[in-house]
Amino acid sequence: MKRNANGRQSLRGRFITFEGSEGAGKSTQVSLLVQVLRRAGIVNPLATREPGGSAGAESIRRLLIGGEPGQWDGITDALLHCAARRDHLVRTIWPALAGGRWVVCDRFTDSTLAYQGSGQGVDIAQLRALVAIVAGDFAPDLTIILNLPPKVGLERAIARENLSHRLNGHDTAKSTRYEKMDFSFHLRLARALHAIAAAEPNRCVMVDATHDIPTVHAAVRRAVAERLGVDLFVQPQKEKGSQDHARRIKKSNTENVFPTASRGESGPSWPRSS
Repeated sequence: MKRNANGRQSLRGRFITFEGSEGAGKSTQVSLLVQVLRRAGIVNPLATREPGGSAGAESIRRLLIGGEPGQWDGITDALLHCAARRDHLVRTIWPALAGGRWVVCDRFTDSTLAYQGSGQGVDIAQLRALVAIVAGDFAPDLTIILNLPPKVGLERAIARENLSHRLNGHDTAKSTRYEKMDFSFHLRLARALHAIAAAEPNRCVMVDATHDIPTVHAAVRRAVAERLGVDLFVQPQKEKGSQDHARRIKKSNTENVFPTASRGESGPSWPRSS
């Protein structure tokens, strides 16, 4: 993690991001990792998301994920995402890190490069310049990329929406603008994430997300322990609890909801089964 272009103080916490195609299970793995970090003695780790994670960014999120695919062009999309990110950084991420907290984020700048760059055709050099204006040279300590074939991810997203309808009588997990985009968009997105992982192996770890939730979580836990030097060993009897927690999330996480996390808050209240 480096200092940003505005010369902010050194940040004492750790910043972990999750990336992946639609339906890869990022929000579930963010939740499980935060639980493990807490059990390992990391004080008050923060789970957050993009776009979102602060009051202003959540307002912009509603503009970005609703509506039809052609609602915004790639440049407008990129500008909105970066505006949301700036507010998220200033109000949530940087204060938390400066206070020594670990922050685990569902998506960050890699998504902008993949979605708006490779996916929507915005010039990568222009995107990198925009990212630098927003965040300087600030970067995650570790990025977990959940690798899932686009077809599988989209099928999962459809299944999530159908489950939501059956459980609630209405669609609380409606498809986002990005899930509605044509399949070629999702193929370009997947290729871009692979290219990012190959270009930055010291920062990025690719995890096979085709497995069940506990298996993916175990791979994530190993990656974090090895890359960041933190002991995430879980006693066998606790491991069963982790798997039960994963199953509860899988059942109840029919809506990808991250309530606003603003300065001083402990982070989102994750969906729980009733």
